[in-house]
Amino acid sequence: YVADDILDTISTKAATSWKKKEVSTITNYFSRFFNVEEREMVCKLEDIVARLEYILKFKDILGLQHIATHHHSSWRTPSTSVDVGSNIFGRDKDKMAILKLLLEDGKDNEKISVIPIVGMGGVGKTTLVQSVFNHDSIKHKFDVQAWVCVSDDFNEFKVTKDMVEAVTKSACNINTKELLHLDLKEKLSGKKFLIVLDDVWTEDYDGWNSLLRPLQYGNKGSIILVTTRIEKVASMVQTFQTYHLEQLSDEDCWSVFADRACFSPKESTENMDLHKIGKEIVRKCKGLPLAAQSLGGLLRRKRDIKDWNDILNSNIWEKESKIIPALRISYHYLPPYLKRCFVYCSLYPKDYKFEKDDLILLWMAEDLLQSPQNGKTLEEVGCGYFNDLASRSFFQSFGSGNQYLHFVMHDLVHDLATFLGGEFYSRREALGNETKIGTMTRHLSFSKFNDPVREKCDVFDRAKHLRTFFAINFIRPPFNNEKAACIILSNLKSLRVLSLRNFSDLVELPDSISELIHLRYLNLARTNIKSLPESLCNLYNLQTLKLQNCPYLTRLPNNMQNLVNLCHLDITGCNVLEDMPKGMSKLIHLQHLSHYVVGTHKEKGIKELGTLSNLHGSLFISKLENVINSYEASEAKIMDKKYLEELCLHWSGDAKDHFTNSQSEMDILDKLMPTKNLKILDVHGYRGTRFPEWVGDSSY
Repeated sequence: YVADDILDTISTKAATSWKKKEVSTITNYFSRFFNVEEREMVCKLEDIVARLEYILKFKDILGLQHIATHHHSSWRTPSTSVDVGSNIFGRDKDKMAILKLLLEDGKDNEKISVIPIVGMGGVGKTTLVQSVFNHDSIKHKFDVQAWVCVSDDFNEFKVTKDMVEAVTKSACNINTKELLHLDLKEKLSGKKFLIVLDDVWTEDYDGWNSLLRPLQYGNKGSIILVTTRIEKVASMVQTFQTYHLEQLSDEDCWSVFADRACFSPKESTENMDLHKIGKEIVRKCKGLPLAAQSLGGLLRRKRDIKDWNDILNSNIWEKESKIIPALRISYHYLPPYLKRCFVYCSLYPKDYKFEKDDLILLWMAEDLLQSPQNGKTLEEVGCGYFNDLASRSFFQSFGSGNQYLHFVMHDLVHDLATFLGGEFYSRREALGNETKIGTMTRHLSFSKFNDPVREKCDVFDRAKHLRTFFAINFIRPPFNNEKAACIILSNLKSLRVLSLRNFSDLVELPDSISELIHLRYLNLARTNIKSLPESLCNLYNLQTLKLQNCPYLTRLPNNMQNLVNLCHLDITGCNVLEDMPKGMSKLIHLQHLSHYVVGTHKEKGIKELGTLSNLHGSLFISKLENVINSYEASEAKIMDKKYLEELCLHWSGDAKDHFTNSQSEMDILDKLMPTKNLKILDVHGYRGTRFPEWVGDSSY
């Protein structure tokens, strides 16, 4: 962290000095930088190098060696086809649905069907499939049944050998792939088989296809049933629709818990205190039967109310429980870059509904995304990361069928992120004079202040190296806190992310904002801010500026054009904004511009949109009455903005009072013709009597 701060400072100063032409070459700059201005920084760098060399010596002393990252033992005992022999609660509908998929006659016309069953770790995929595998109707339907636990370390040769042994029910001593394939082909030829491949992780398409080759000789109607926790695996293997296994209801989870704890219905009725505590424990499981089973096992035949309260109030990660490795293996199987992104999500409160795009912007600001390749943008890299984590059930969608889809983390997955974040990440419900923050903490989120923010505050003194200061679901305090922003800015100079969303006491931002040279993400949405200081435009690294629903914001800083790295500017709901700053055309990295207010001055006119060809999502253009003629409209180059999905063209309500020429109005709208990729068009307050031909064109 310290080294990164220093290098970022050097990089920023070098870039801004070059831009201002303070020196003729970067070499000259560095020479002056190190020899005159920043001796202290050189000393810090030397200290860091010395510390790294000191640590490196211990590698040799301890005899540590590099090993391949994929060499690790699986967390679990390999599964078998033998079912648990006890009740499976809450899965009757799922069991019948899967049996129907396996038994329906339609598949007899197909050579081999591959049916994936997907669900997060601990949801009960293996237990359910064991029950299906041993059902009498399955035994009558298929000539051959075989069960293979694939697990996370995929080895095609080993899996094939395991299949041979499962089919023949005897040891296999073949040691070449060629002979192994021939042997399995012979064993399955002309037979209808059901093979279960349990706990598949591999995304190696070539390896998967090679595994299937000897299976192609089975009879029509043969089926491979794959269990996995990864959507991408399901998409790769499926020849039939994926079956998604969801979490249990609290009532079914209670049945699992009570069964494992040997807590009978009679005891439940007689001991209402334990019943009540048990219900609370089950709610913590959030529908994961493995969690309910594991916690129930810890209380097996224990009837002391203290024992039950200990489980209720403890961190599940401190207990000997199968749910720990079941979920941690999902994390350990992630590549390092996804691990960092996942742990960052510990800053969200439990059950918090977050948006995909906003999380990606936070990852960008914290430099958690790898450099884009092959013409991709950072946002596209982040989108890939997000989809990978969602595919592995770290995120679950909330709501459906609209563009405002949100995501949540399962409570136990959130607990895992918090556990792994350690002392570097801190989520606090409230900050106050008594709040203790560790000196190692770099990322902090909170929801309210218990006390007014004061200059000499232990929180800011101990956490002066914070990179993230993130207000989430912020609750306005019952006391005056208007100095909070000024004190925060004066103390936290290393911030990459600053969110003061919902700070209703915030009416102005101090000039000292310019001292936050590392800042990439600034969220001032839903504040009462009236204007922004010109010093904001010195934030060379700023990527995201969120100003949604600031009802009193009348203008943006004049020198916004200096924010050359700005990618996202959201001014949705800033309804009294008079016009845009001049020179917006220089912000060529803008990917999202929610609103453009057309001004009367040439440098604030609609032509400033012309160079912004990378705009994505939605764009709202207002005060179109200030566009003088069709040529000026054509300079906006709306047709070139091929990534836009939604466009709103708005003329002010009182503009009709000054309207004279209907033909000119239609010519202007004609030149605002969007790309055919557009999904939504909204034209409001148009003053013409006819529309140009492109409006209503069937090709849209």
